[in-house]
Amino acid sequence: MAASFRFYTRHNLVELLGRRATTAGELRDGIASVPGASIYYHTHRFLQQHHYLSPEPPNDFAFWVTTSLGLDALGELLASVDTVRCGRIEDLRARTLDVLDAHLANGRTRTTACPEGEDFHFMACRTFVLPTPYQARDLREFVGVLDKISIHSIYYHVFEARLRLEKGVNDFSTWFEALGHPDLARAVSRLDPYTMTLDGLRKKIIGEVQRHVRD
Repeated sequence: MAASFRFYTRHNLVELLGRRATTAGELRDGIASVPGASIYYHTHRFLQQHHYLSPEPPNDFAFWVTTSLGLDALGELLASVDTVRCGRIEDLRARTLDVLDAHLANGRTRTTACPEGEDFHFMACRTFVLPTPYQARDLREFVGVLDKISIHSIYYHVFEARLRLEKGVNDFSTWFEALGHPDLARAVSRLDPYTMTLDGLRKKIIGEVQRHVRD
């Protein structure tokens, strides 16, 4: 019998790394060298802060390239990087660099500078993981807890577990598999959390679990 599922949550402390970019070329070089925590922060910050919007706003790189450099085509390409297909932060870094390198190869936009005061500042965040009072011993208890925990807990178990912690799959699916429910584990792992709000994701997961319990 699998152990009970313990729900955790997290708090972030944002750090300024002391590196900035004024051109797309400098942005590219920064992305190539900053810690993975910075890549994660800049590709997920909007998702964490604007969890009520769907679809989510673009990542910081795409937003800055579009609004401060006026490079709309490059901004669209950066916004379209498929985060779901990236199982590790380094995969996400590599895909972002591929987009930038391909676009900047002709050299025409590499040195286009942003207006004064609109530099891109590379940041990262320290994540503090905290236990919640909640745990679930079976699927019915899981639904009851998931319906009331904070969205920060959902975010931790879905986004951070899969990408930042490089588990490759969300914590919920891992537990469902351990409980002996591989079909449910696959169904939840196939959900695209980047195309819905966190509350919407909560409802989708609850729906999948309830459907499995009925079946």
